[in-house]
Amino acid sequence: MRVGRISGIIGGRGLPFNSRRDDTGPEGPGEGDLERRLHRCVVAHGGGTDPGDLVRLARRMAPDLDAVGAEVVARRVANRVHGLGAIDSLMSDPSISEIMINGPGPVTVERGGRLHQTDVTIGLADLEALVDRLLTHSGRRVDRRSPMVDSRMPDGSRVNIAVPPVAVGGPYVTIRRFLLVDADLADFGPRPVVERLEREVAERGNILVLGPTGSGKTTLLNAIGRRVDPSCRIVVMEDAAELRISGPHVARLEAQPANMDSRGEVTMGDLLVNALRMRPDRLVVGEIRGSEAVELIHALSTGHRGSLATIHASGPADALRRIELLAVGEGRAREIVAAQIRSGLDLLVEVERLDDGSRRVRSLAELGGGPNSEPEFIYRAVG
Repeated sequence: MRVGRISGIIGGRGLPFNSRRDDTGPEGPGEGDLERRLHRCVVAHGGGTDPGDLVRLARRMAPDLDAVGAEVVARRVANRVHGLGAIDSLMSDPSISEIMINGPGPVTVERGGRLHQTDVTIGLADLEALVDRLLTHSGRRVDRRSPMVDSRMPDGSRVNIAVPPVAVGGPYVTIRRFLLVDADLADFGPRPVVERLEREVAERGNILVLGPTGSGKTTLLNAIGRRVDPSCRIVVMEDAAELRISGPHVARLEAQPANMDSRGEVTMGDLLVNALRMRPDRLVVGEIRGSEAVELIHALSTGHRGSLATIHASGPADALRRIELLAVGEGRAREIVAAQIRSGLDLLVEVERLDDGSRRVRSLAELGGGPNSEPEFIYRAVG
């Protein structure tokens, strides 16, 4: 057993390090050096990480280290073996929404919409090991032939990795945490905005939520979805399962990336085609970004009422153009697409993130029936 092997090391059987003090100085090795040596020892002898055994082995390697210091080193080594190493503490911090690693060195995080450089640092060897571990569950790979990859972690957090030669000084790792705030509609705007959104949901209007990255689109969509009548059958489709729309008739579908053999990919477009065969009362699309635009436009313009979706866009007019471009890119005529969008969508809801990190509805807009009509604003936030 793994624990037994480590216990054997502690008992002196096969200990790969001299139990005398290291010759780095009168105080013995530093914690960083000890951590590296302890990690090598654990990996070489099967990867056992029993906390008590690790503490005892750490103190055997560094007799001058106190109990607290030994526990800190043991915890770091356990994280390196089975967790995410240096960034484990950041991943467990609920206030962090994004983790950014720009090559070896300090790690940067986003808290409350602002960037902060942490006191966590990571070396090249640990960074390369982190990249391997982040891709373990996805079946993806990254190397010089394919130097950029998107993946996601078991908890839904999204991962982007770039390595040399495209990442100068890399690898670069960006982790967008799966942290969906349990916000209410009232948190996004004044009472008239809330009432309009509630009325649109009750009347089964088709709602498109838009805004830039990190503006709160998913959080607002989740708040809107919670106002849907629980007797409705809702089919939710997402790239990564984030929404918390619950109810007795909610079905959740999640897209899947291709594996290392370029097989098994299930796109959002595939999910939407399948969802239309599941007798949905309402469709919820986590984000429109590809071929699903064509299927969604067709569904909305042929009678699927009460659907919800989000899209990255800088404003209502830009959102319409983005959907048109996505659909035209799939071979549809622009004039037909434009007419279907305007007949299918009822309300465009623009959300933004303020300087203090809070989110609010910036504008509400309706659509006229003409194929070239522009969104008509019915609400704009002041300030």
